[in-house]
Amino acid sequence: MSAKIARRIVSACVVTAGIVCSAAPACAQENDRVFGVLPNYSTVDGHSSDGSSAKAPAISSRESFRLASLSSFDPVVFPYVGLMTAFDGNRSANYGDRYMRAFADNSIGNFMTTAVVPSLTNQDPRYFRAGEGGVFRRIAYAASRSVVTRTRSGHAVFNISEVGGNLAAAGLSNLYHDPADRTIGGTASRWGLQVMGDTISNELKEFWPDIHAKLRRH
Repeated sequence: MSAKIARRIVSACVVTAGIVCSAAPACAQENDRVFGVLPNYSTVDGHSSDGSSAKAPAISSRESFRLASLSSFDPVVFPYVGLMTAFDGNRSANYGDRYMRAFADNSIGNFMTTAVVPSLTNQDPRYFRAGEGGVFRRIAYAASRSVVTRTRSGHAVFNISEVGGNLAAAGLSNLYHDPADRTIGGTASRWGLQVMGDTISNELKEFWPDIHAKLRRH
């Protein structure tokens, strides 16, 4: 039964994505991909090409939902989730069921943290790169974005979109995960993994442009 719910959620998300993304590019451009592969639609460079501070236009709720759709249903996401599922070490269910649950977890997490909660709290879900400063300072900055974000007007606030959004997503996942995983410990574990994954993603977003620039010189 739980696997059927996951399939229905994934099917509904795919249909929704097709509607939301109908006017958007199918794939990210080169600069929107970490390692040239992983989608990176929601990063804003902190500084412009002349070194001055860059100010991004305020994001709308519609744009937040578009970013969530692009990040969830980019063509690369499907094999990426498949690869992560293959190496998750969980053999309690067949691969298809595990894939559906992992895909649903990823999609719901993206929509809750990038679209739903930011729209309710007036927060900006994008990652604003520091782009300058020492390596350790930038590592700390990128990690801190999991708990600190901006409002749409640019003020620093507690990142309820990330913390609360992933908590809500972890709670919703109890609708389709195995009964044995529908515990406080299981829900907390999924929440923690989502937050940790997003924190690692922030680190990659922060440093990938620097790595990419050095690779192009050689």
